Amino acid sequence: MLYTLAGGGTLCGLAALVLLIVSTATDFWMQYRYSGSSANQGLWRFCINHKCHAHTITVAFWDATRAFMLLAVLSCFAGVVLGLSAFTNGTKNRRVRTGGIALVLSGFLALLALAIYTGVTVTFFGKRFLDWRFSWSYFIAWVAIILAFTAGVFQLCAYQRTTAEPAPSNNPDT
Repeated sequence: MLYTLAGGGTLCGLAALVLLIVSTATDFWMQYRYSGSSANQGLWRFCINHKCHAHTITVAFWDATRAFMLLAVLSCFAGVVLGLSAFTNGTKNRRVRTGGIALVLSGFLALLALAIYTGVTVTFFGKRFLDWRFSWSYFIAWVAIILAFTAGVFQLCAYQRTTAEPAPSNNPDT
């Protein structure tokens, strides 16, 4: 049962890691109309009429969102590595538990990043641009959050199951 839960948690964590990297690196968090042209923006730059430019102003919400997303990626990577390393040396209970905690932390950090981004986008950009919407990178980040939490819960349940099970006895039945 441990291998099933921990393996499922590691696979979910790996999927969350890929989705977190993709959503953090792409420029499609929000789409809007700017001077009659379609525009989109990501965490690192914005694109208008297929020409991309780096964000020139440093605003606290950009920095906070970027920082939390990068920390979420690193935490998810640590959780996946710990989950995989638990299988290489036999089951290491502490590695499975620590990997589960890292994956739950990754989901929490990404949730904080998206909460900040959503709050600022709805209150500021929602009033500034009439025709705007969240884009696919934003939604991928939400799926990554769900997968990271699920992976962490799987690994923590695997740890709980192994600590709750009694050790096998060495006495042969006669």
